Amino acid sequence: MNFLIITHVPHIYQNQKWYGYTPYVREMNIWLKYVDEVTIVSPLQRVKPSAIDMAYQHEQITHKAIPEIAFINFSRALKSLVSLPLILFTLYKVCQQADHIHLRCPGNIGLLGCLVQLFFPKTIKTAKYAGNWDPKSKQPLSYRLQKWLLSNTFLTKNMTALVYGDWPNQTKNIKSFFTATFTEAEKEPLKVRGYSGTLEFMFVGSLVEGKRPLFAIQLIEQLLKQGKQVRLHLFGDGVLRPKLESYIKSHQLEAYIILHGNQPKDVIKTYYETSHFLILASKSEGWPKVVAEAMFFGVIPLSTRVSCVPTMLGHGQRGILVEADLDQAVKVFNSYAEANFKSMSIKALEWSQAYTLDRFEKEIRDLI
Repeated sequence: MNFLIITHVPHIYQNQKWYGYTPYVREMNIWLKYVDEVTIVSPLQRVKPSAIDMAYQHEQITHKAIPEIAFINFSRALKSLVSLPLILFTLYKVCQQADHIHLRCPGNIGLLGCLVQLFFPKTIKTAKYAGNWDPKSKQPLSYRLQKWLLSNTFLTKNMTALVYGDWPNQTKNIKSFFTATFTEAEKEPLKVRGYSGTLEFMFVGSLVEGKRPLFAIQLIEQLLKQGKQVRLHLFGDGVLRPKLESYIKSHQLEAYIILHGNQPKDVIKTYYETSHFLILASKSEGWPKVVAEAMFFGVIPLSTRVSCVPTMLGHGQRGILVEADLDQAVKVFNSYAEANFKSMSIKALEWSQAYTLDRFEKEIRDLI
């Protein structure tokens, strides 16, 4: 089987191996266990792999490089428009040779893939929509168009679209899905936390506006002002790091807030095993892996109501749902007692440990 992947994720070639963003490649390596040949169409980066990149585990990979496209300013938009014919031609040629077309959405390249796949109604296809599938959410036109094309069973044939969350009135080709990080063998019994001493918080994600890391810092700052014993560990990097470092220093929070940068899975796992809470105040998500990962070890998420997060948190039974308003979030957090936290921790672990890599791999195998 020639398995074709169409993605906006930039790829790197180093030491006869192909690298990409770790969470994405870790998932794709599971898909690729069941295919003979792999063709990847994506932008190419001529840099060395970083700490957040990992290699594909497959011997028969062909990569077709295409330009990155973006419409964030006039110059980039003009270059993208000039590149469109080449990209569309490349996608059409590789789709002709594919036994299975796999689209990674949402994204500009995913949108082009959604259009080209219309010309191959007999080819088996899957799409992983890693964004927010909530029909009521406000999203860019390109995202809405991708969702419409994937859902349109008249135009799109032989397609199974994997989405996060259970939503009403979906077409028959839309399959509610999940993602996973840990295996059955990594399950651990709950490490019972005490909630009367110092409360350990975590933030895991890119330090960018969409993830609202400053909200996490300011939440801890407000709790400190109320005399609470709290500490925050931030994992991840991004353009906001200098601004966050400056804020922490100017508000004399160095003893309570630690920026760890990008760290491997095993390091973050040790903090999951001992922390009390995870803060996720994102503007947009699909299935936030960090929430499921934290819950796997009994960490209680404190999150905004975005995408399928309310379902993940059992609408407040397995975590704390807040608005992106600092005063409201602090008030909601303070409304819970220690007994509430202990119950939430147990329920969070029980729910998340049902979604293991073993189960994920079985679901993928069935799809292929």
